[in-house]
Amino acid sequence: MKKYIQAYMNGVRGFMSSRMGSAPLSEIQEVLGEFETKILYFQHERLIHLIVTVLFALLEMMSIFVCLVSPSLSVIVFCVMFLVLLVPYIMHYYFLENSVQEMYKMRDELKSCLEEKKKL
Repeated sequence: MKKYIQAYMNGVRGFMSSRMGSAPLSEIQEVLGEFETKILYFQHERLIHLIVTVLFALLEMMSIFVCLVSPSLSVIVFCVMFLVLLVPYIMHYYFLENSVQEMYKMRDELKSCLEEKKKL
Protein backbone atom coordinates (compact mmCIF):
# COMPACT_ATOMS: atom_id res chain seq x y z
CA MET A 1 0.00 0.00 0.00
CA LYS A 2 2.86 2.37 0.79
CA LYS A 3 4.33 2.10 -2.71
CA TYR A 4 0.87 2.51 -4.27
CA ILE A 5 0.17 5.71 -2.33
CA GLN A 6 3.60 7.15 -3.05
CA ALA A 7 3.34 6.35 -6.76
CA TYR A 8 -0.13 7.84 -7.02
CA MET A 9 0.84 11.02 -5.17
CA ASN A 10 3.96 11.40 -7.33
CA GLY A 11 1.79 11.09 -10.45
CA VAL A 12 -0.56 13.81 -9.25
CA ARG A 13 2.38 16.00 -8.21
CA GLY A 14 3.83 15.53 -11.70
CA PHE A 15 0.55 16.65 -13.24
CA MET A 16 0.38 19.63 -10.91
CA SER A 17 3.93 20.78 -11.59
CA SER A 18 4.08 20.25 -15.34
CA ARG A 19 0.65 20.19 -16.96
CA MET A 20 -1.85 21.79 -14.61
CA GLY A 21 -1.19 25.36 -15.74
CA SER A 22 -1.83 24.57 -19.40
CA ALA A 23 -4.39 21.79 -18.94
CA PRO A 24 -7.97 22.35 -20.07
CA LEU A 25 -10.68 22.72 -17.44
CA SER A 26 -12.12 19.27 -18.15
CA GLU A 27 -8.77 17.54 -17.52
CA ILE A 28 -8.32 19.29 -14.17
CA GLN A 29 -11.89 18.34 -13.20
CA GLU A 30 -11.18 14.72 -14.15
CA VAL A 31 -7.95 14.60 -12.14
CA LEU A 32 -9.67 16.27 -9.17
CA GLY A 33 -12.60 13.84 -9.29
CA GLU A 34 -10.33 10.80 -9.35
CA PHE A 35 -8.15 12.33 -6.63
CA GLU A 36 -11.12 12.88 -4.32
CA THR A 37 -12.17 9.26 -4.86
CA LYS A 38 -8.68 8.04 -4.00
CA ILE A 39 -8.68 10.21 -0.87
CA LEU A 40 -11.84 8.42 0.27
CA TYR A 41 -10.19 5.03 -0.29
CA PHE A 42 -7.08 6.07 1.61
CA GLN A 43 -9.19 7.51 4.45
CA HIS A 44 -10.90 4.13 4.74
CA GLU A 45 -7.52 2.39 4.79
CA ARG A 46 -6.37 4.80 7.48
CA LEU A 47 -9.45 4.06 9.61
CA ILE A 48 -8.94 0.30 9.37
CA HIS A 49 -5.29 0.64 10.36
CA LEU A 50 -6.22 2.90 13.26
CA ILE A 51 -8.60 0.23 14.57
CA VAL A 52 -5.95 -2.50 14.21
CA THR A 53 -3.26 -0.31 15.81
CA VAL A 54 -5.48 0.51 18.78
CA LEU A 55 -6.36 -3.18 19.17
CA PHE A 56 -2.69 -4.16 19.27
CA ALA A 57 -1.93 -1.32 21.69
CA LEU A 58 -4.67 -2.58 24.01
CA LEU A 59 -3.37 -6.13 23.73
CA GLU A 60 0.14 -4.90 24.53
CA MET A 61 -1.07 -2.99 27.59
CA MET A 62 -3.06 -5.99 28.82
CA SER A 63 -0.12 -8.32 28.34
CA ILE A 64 2.16 -5.92 30.26
CA PHE A 65 -0.40 -5.81 33.07
CA VAL A 66 -0.63 -9.62 33.16
CA CYS A 67 3.16 -9.82 33.08
CA LEU A 68 3.37 -7.52 36.09
CA VAL A 69 0.69 -9.42 38.01
CA SER A 70 1.89 -12.95 37.31
CA PRO A 71 5.12 -13.07 35.33
CA SER A 72 5.74 -16.20 33.35
CA LEU A 73 7.68 -17.03 30.22
CA SER A 74 4.58 -17.43 28.05
CA VAL A 75 3.19 -14.03 29.11
CA ILE A 76 6.54 -12.37 28.46
CA VAL A 77 6.64 -13.96 25.01
CA PHE A 78 3.14 -12.62 24.24
CA CYS A 79 4.16 -9.20 25.50
CA VAL A 80 7.19 -9.13 23.22
CA MET A 81 5.18 -10.46 20.25
CA PHE A 82 2.55 -7.75 20.61
CA LEU A 83 5.25 -5.09 20.88
CA VAL A 84 7.00 -6.42 17.77
CA LEU A 85 3.71 -6.18 15.87
CA LEU A 86 2.68 -2.84 17.36
CA VAL A 87 5.75 -0.89 16.25
CA PRO A 88 5.29 -1.52 12.48
CA TYR A 89 1.54 -0.83 12.79
CA ILE A 90 2.28 2.54 14.38
CA MET A 91 4.83 3.36 11.68
CA HIS A 92 2.41 2.40 8.90
CA TYR A 93 -0.44 4.36 10.46
CA TYR A 94 1.87 7.37 10.79
CA PHE A 95 2.64 7.12 7.06
CA LEU A 96 -1.06 6.82 6.17
CA GLU A 97 -2.02 9.78 8.35
CA ASN A 98 0.67 12.04 6.90
CA SER A 99 -0.08 10.96 3.32
CA VAL A 100 -3.79 11.69 3.63
CA GLN A 101 -3.08 15.09 5.16
CA GLU A 102 -0.70 15.85 2.28
CA MET A 103 -3.45 14.80 -0.15
CA TYR A 104 -5.78 17.33 1.46
CA LYS A 105 -3.28 20.08 0.65
CA MET A 106 -2.84 18.82 -2.90
CA ARG A 107 -6.63 18.70 -3.33
CA ASP A 108 -6.88 22.31 -2.18
CA GLU A 109 -4.28 23.32 -4.79
CA LEU A 110 -6.19 21.47 -7.51
CA LYS A 111 -9.45 23.10 -6.47
CA SER A 112 -7.94 26.59 -6.41
CA CYS A 113 -6.47 26.07 -9.89
CA LEU A 114 -9.84 24.83 -11.08
CA GLU A 115 -11.55 27.94 -9.66
CA GLU A 116 -9.00 30.21 -11.35
CA LYS A 117 -9.58 28.44 -14.69
CA LYS A 118 -13.36 28.87 -14.30
CA LYS A 119 -12.94 32.62 -13.77
CA LEU A 120 -11.02 32.98 -17.05
